Amino acid sequence: MGTTSDELTRPLGRPRAEPKTGSGLAAIRIAGAVCAGLLVAAGGYVYVAGDPQGGIPRIAVEIGAKAPARQSSTSTLPDVPVGSGPQTAESVEGASGVSVVRPDGTAAPQSIIVRIPDEAILALNPAPDRRLVEATRFGTLPRIGPDGSRPLDVYARAATGLPGGARPVARVAIVVGGLGISQSGTLDAIAKLPPAVTLAFAPYGQDLDRLAARAREDGHEIILQVPMEPFDYPDSDPGPHTLLAAARPAENIEHLHWAMGRLSGYVGLMNYMGGKLTADARAIAPILREIGARGLGFLDDGSSPRSVATLVKGDTPMARADVVVDASGRPDGIDRALERLETAASGGGIAIGTATALPLSVERIARWAKGLEARGILLVPASAALRSAVRESATR
Repeated sequence: MGTTSDELTRPLGRPRAEPKTGSGLAAIRIAGAVCAGLLVAAGGYVYVAGDPQGGIPRIAVEIGAKAPARQSSTSTLPDVPVGSGPQTAESVEGASGVSVVRPDGTAAPQSIIVRIPDEAILALNPAPDRRLVEATRFGTLPRIGPDGSRPLDVYARAATGLPGGARPVARVAIVVGGLGISQSGTLDAIAKLPPAVTLAFAPYGQDLDRLAARAREDGHEIILQVPMEPFDYPDSDPGPHTLLAAARPAENIEHLHWAMGRLSGYVGLMNYMGGKLTADARAIAPILREIGARGLGFLDDGSSPRSVATLVKGDTPMARADVVVDASGRPDGIDRALERLETAASGGGIAIGTATALPLSVERIARWAKGLEARGILLVPASAALRSAVRESATR
């Protein structure tokens, strides 16, 4: 017991007197002392550096290459980087590339539309382009850049073709107006209509710049609608800042500038109502000159047969719609109007149809557009017609 008691009570690493025994027993005792010293050293390292495994035994095993994950037949979402702090919905959407469209008036919507970016979507140039804006009391207005660049060209959707490079038998453009007043209706039109459909925004409503930017992100070219006096004004009232046939040119230009400052990124303007104003050459001519001087085009929506805008346009890029697609307000009427649009396009050039963003109109146009390529018809943005008109007039 003497030897055992001494081993248990002696501090680790402290040498003790060797009993006078044989050399073999001495060697064993020396080895024990060495082991004790190693234990002390290891304990000191753990005390200073800490043991991340908490002293739990561990075994390192080499594992071969991980088998590739099974590929899903559906599109995969990009990885979203995880930050150290809370992330906003906007930052997550921006990092992932997924757009979440939420209806108005609900913080936690009952239904959402999740949009995964399509690689085939044609990217438009960013807006506003600093070269093409002028600061005014109405906000930033479009202008021709110092290098001669025009908003009509810079903000336009680029030309595309039919699959396989096939030559189209006809070209048509569709402009759907009334966007921006109802956020849910605007988002629905953006989501359902093909990107080649041009969207026209009224200068009223909330978050116009945000909605216009969303439309352009989805590949839609945009136009600004301007309220103009109809024949039965004020019984039919387009809204505040209406341009009037009897007003002085300076007054109408001021109202025009107010509308122009409401959003950015548009290629041109289109009348909203305006039968009386567009029938008055004296009233419409200075308005068209101002539009052209700012590098924009003008589209007559085709609703008034008495319009003289095309006769007094001067150098302003301009076109007139051939068909008002939803004038009847009935599904069969809309379908027949779209057939007339195709017939008008078969004669060459670009046939233009206009419509409002009513749910029925959006649904019928979206359905019609799905079969265009099979019939050899190319859907083009409105700017193609406006810019084509400029080239045609230049060759005369």
